[in-house]
Amino acid sequence: MKKLYDEYLWAMIPIVSLIILILSATVVFEIPPHIPLVITAFIASIMGLTRGYKWEEIEEGMIHGIVLGLKGTMILIVVGILIGIWIGSGIVPSMIYYGLMLIHPAFFLMTTLVICCVVSLATGSSWSTAGTVGLAIMGIAGSIGAPLSMTAGAIISGAYFGDKMSPLSDTTNLAPGTVGVELFTHIRHMIFTTFPALLISLVLYGILDFINNKNSINPEQLEVMIDSLQKLFHLSPFLLLAPLAVIVMVILKIPAIPALFFGSIIGALLAWFFQGAGMKEILGFAFDGYQSSSGIQQVDELLTRGGIMNMMYTVALILCALSLGGILEKIKVLEIFGNLLLKIAVTTGMLIMTTIITCIAFNIFTAEQYISIIIPGRMYKDAFIKKKLHLKNLSRCLEDSATLTSPLIPWSTCGAFMFGVLGVSPLVFLPFAFLNYITPMISIIYGFTGFSIEKVND
Repeated sequence: MKKLYDEYLWAMIPIVSLIILILSATVVFEIPPHIPLVITAFIASIMGLTRGYKWEEIEEGMIHGIVLGLKGTMILIVVGILIGIWIGSGIVPSMIYYGLMLIHPAFFLMTTLVICCVVSLATGSSWSTAGTVGLAIMGIAGSIGAPLSMTAGAIISGAYFGDKMSPLSDTTNLAPGTVGVELFTHIRHMIFTTFPALLISLVLYGILDFINNKNSINPEQLEVMIDSLQKLFHLSPFLLLAPLAVIVMVILKIPAIPALFFGSIIGALLAWFFQGAGMKEILGFAFDGYQSSSGIQQVDELLTRGGIMNMMYTVALILCALSLGGILEKIKVLEIFGNLLLKIAVTTGMLIMTTIITCIAFNIFTAEQYISIIIPGRMYKDAFIKKKLHLKNLSRCLEDSATLTSPLIPWSTCGAFMFGVLGVSPLVFLPFAFLNYITPMISIIYGFTGFSIEKVND
């Protein structure tokens, strides 16, 4: 018993260290979380050495953790290129301009949620949704004076609705594949938790729209923004063909990196044709982003975005977090806590709640949603079988928690990506990403009440 207690105490050291260091950095000193992640990785490495692991093994775990996130990092770099070129070419300004013509401020957040739901459901990609229509909507929010934190929350809610429910989504395929459930069985079962959360979110955004329309939104800013966009760019509905082409490519299941890069090439051609930009200027958009110099602070802050270099903060954050996650997995800190949680899960409700908490914990400590789906899926599969619970209950839990909470963690690949694209920290938009935390709450309630929890015979 004492040996087991010592093991749990040992495993707590890097976890507690991370929490203390992150809180100290972000709350007390107001600095980025990169250094706390690196220090915690060093602490975990020392602990691994004291437990008999060789440095080569720890290094192997670190590298393995980084490799798992390299695809997301590459996508982030390509998105940086795309954003810089799309702003310089007038694509994003055109999306903002025509959006200002169509979206009524009184229903702004509700409309944002619905638009992002439709686009993400069609593409199966939260990242593509945020990087295209989400980026434009953030510009519209800045134009009408809508709170950026609430707008980002509505974008995240809508983007992850499709990421969770679309058969085109990688996580929607990964979760049932991990536990052995048919894809559309999994999707149908998720309706019970996701659609109530969507309706609740829609009502909450409606309430916020009502409050903002009275207190915050300033329609007079529209004229300033519209006039500035018309002076800075040659705007045309033909420029909207670029985001439409990317959405079509994603629907056709063309991988994200070539689809986004092809979107950047289309943007470069449009920058030359519509804005008269030369090759040097276009390459500058791709590397350093677009630098707005209109003299109007509101416009310049909105349009000075994109480029590879502006994504390096986020790339560094991802690499630091994935390094730590790989070490914690290698020295079995995560496995120790998983085994402890399994001992607590004595009832169906406790098992489902434990599964969801585990997935969220993996998002926090490994910074990678794929790991947060695969490892808990494997950990809890036998426990669900022993309790005669249909495995679609498990696959639903994985998506309700691992997929939906991934963008809420600032140092996770998804959270860092959304910060890089939307320009709002996950800690800021978290309270307003209603769908992302209401869904796991509903899932836990179902676990204890038994509603929609399907069992199987021997």
